[in-house]
Amino acid sequence: MLSRRSIIISLSSTALVGALAGGRRVLAADKSLTIGINLPFTGADAHDAELIKDGATLAIDEANAAGGAGGYKIEVLQLDDGTATAGQYDPAQAATNARKMVANDAVVAAIGPQMSGSGKAMSPILSAGGLATVTPSSTNPDITDPKFAAQYRPAGKAIYFRTVTTDAFQGPNMANFMADTLKVKSVYVLDDSGAYGVGIANAFEGQAKKRGINVLGHDQLNPKESDYATTLTKIKQLNPQAIYYGGVAQAGVKVVKQSYDIIPNVVKAGGDGMYSAEVLKGAGFPAVEGWYATIAAPNVLENPDAAPMIERFAKKYNQQPNNYSITAYDAALVILDAIKRVAASGKDVTREAVRDAIQNSHVKTLQGEVSFDANGDIANRVISVFQIARNDKYPLDDMIHQYKYMGVAPASS
Repeated sequence: MLSRRSIIISLSSTALVGALAGGRRVLAADKSLTIGINLPFTGADAHDAELIKDGATLAIDEANAAGGAGGYKIEVLQLDDGTATAGQYDPAQAATNARKMVANDAVVAAIGPQMSGSGKAMSPILSAGGLATVTPSSTNPDITDPKFAAQYRPAGKAIYFRTVTTDAFQGPNMANFMADTLKVKSVYVLDDSGAYGVGIANAFEGQAKKRGINVLGHDQLNPKESDYATTLTKIKQLNPQAIYYGGVAQAGVKVVKQSYDIIPNVVKAGGDGMYSAEVLKGAGFPAVEGWYATIAAPNVLENPDAAPMIERFAKKYNQQPNNYSITAYDAALVILDAIKRVAASGKDVTREAVRDAIQNSHVKTLQGEVSFDANGDIANRVISVFQIARNDKYPLDDMIHQYKYMGVAPASS
């Protein structure tokens, strides 16, 4: 019987996503649009993901309170790319989430991911689906490098935009800071085997060698292992002046704790994976004292112009933001501005139209004007350096007061 016949249509995921690309319309009569938010709310970076999410949703809530973006109410589709199995972000889950966003007719743009490993998994899917995302913290340069366009944006146009710069600057500029400011002569490099950690550690190492710093070795850590004593003891025997860790909190917390016990009297530094409330909470004082960390953006927290936003954030969420809360706020502003401009033009608010508007952004934000090159990278390439210095007047996981701003890292010539 025809009524009982089961008809199965099998499509490849790429073909399916491609069929869903860009042409979807959200009718003006609906007066609502959706922005996806993909972050690792499960695992080692959950608190930092929350701070990023709060920055983005603050901007969205404020836009809705003022009448929406171009008259559209903005809904949020929140997705978690962290898993208990991974203990942190999980690229496989990130890919699943990307498919969910692409399959949702209402989603016209996204914010995230937090981690570059997720970004590498999501980008081809978002590209095939014509869905732009703005990341406030993912810094691996490969995703937006035109050399890898066939891999990460197979549909052609840029879809991965950033309100932070990349590790092509973050890693090397910290090497410059070590050479010029800290006068480091020897260093041992570690990474956590993730896309972000490997990329930033390699970029740091390459520039350190160019600057005459003796790189004594480079080891990769398994984030799921609990004991790095063998590696750290080997490093101790080499007597480096510094260690540099590329990676995020799951391995980073253990590196901080165990290096404090085994090699306490060396300079210790990392990238923005070490600029983390999870590191402050998980490793704790005195182990975290003195660690250097960078972020791939200007330090806006001490800018008086940001004070009203910081006050609103603290009042709404009962905690202090970090700089990536602000780059997330700015990411939302970019998308909201794009929607507003498309709506004002009289065009249908499609994914394609929003993507094109994001590409042509010149948005005044808390970090200054945000604009993008043809690959989706932000024009501003400032790298900021912090050092953890205990301030007992404030909660010990308060990033505003426990990370002391040291200045802008020297750019490479």
